[in-house]
Amino acid sequence: MKKLFLSIIFLFMLSASFACPICGCGVGGFYIGLLPTNQSSFIGLRYQYSHYDTHLINQPDQFSNDHYHIAELWGGFSVGKKWQVLGFVPYHFNNQNTDDGLKTKNGLGDITVLANYKLWQSSKLMHNNKMFKHEFWIGAGVKLPTGTYNVDLTNPDTELGDVNSQMGTGSIDFIANAMYNIHINKIGINTTVNYKINTTNNSNFKYGDRFSANSFAYYQARATKAIYVAPNIGVLYEHASANFLSNSKVDETGGYVTLASAGLEINYHNITVGTNIQLPFAQEFAHGQTEAKTRGLVHVTYAF
Repeated sequence: MKKLFLSIIFLFMLSASFACPICGCGVGGFYIGLLPTNQSSFIGLRYQYSHYDTHLINQPDQFSNDHYHIAELWGGFSVGKKWQVLGFVPYHFNNQNTDDGLKTKNGLGDITVLANYKLWQSSKLMHNNKMFKHEFWIGAGVKLPTGTYNVDLTNPDTELGDVNSQMGTGSIDFIANAMYNIHINKIGINTTVNYKINTTNNSNFKYGDRFSANSFAYYQARATKAIYVAPNIGVLYEHASANFLSNSKVDETGGYVTLASAGLEINYHNITVGTNIQLPFAQEFAHGQTEAKTRGLVHVTYAF
């Protein structure tokens, strides 16, 4: 058993998200994902990966093949019976292979803090002796400009890829979210909606606001006396509004992507190891010049 968990953690460490040079889908994003369901408080590490490929239609020799990685410390802590505070501390590893050469940039990202309030929770025994439980949460939060933003937009040599590959937005941004959970015996459905409002930074640049929604269905099964496994499938939708510079819209920024997801959560006592893969099946960025590729996520979480 120890070898299994060491192997999974090793894969987590090897695995290492987002941006593209023109669409503006990079540093302004935010992702919550599935929260642990066995305890109300948790702390863990997770790793996100995404890939964007860009080729300009009118200039085919202009390209960018981008791989973006986030290693993130995250956690949730209960305050009484109704409140939960969530925190996210990301560290970015950005790699862009462009027609101008290879560009890499690493560093601490923008720290996010959310507070969720449980509006209601109820449960009842159905006629087939299956227990039906559901709960609804709403919340809000703030993203702090702790990540480096260092772009001289007055320099004509500055590229849009430099804007999207920053460690942070350089602005204080705000998040509103809602979450609805349904659980019938071993089957559960988790649905989350987020809206992120980005403000203008000191360079008069504003990353576009972001809307995201995702829904995951999972099945909890006992593998051994101490181990539970929960395969899950889901759908994710993300929409990014256009970026703005000095109140003027930046062309070829913004867009949307819809992804199908499949994953697995393994729980051993208070430890959960999980992973999923996300495949885009509908998208529109920069009039088709940018294509979102496969994404992935791995996490190790301790609940208490």
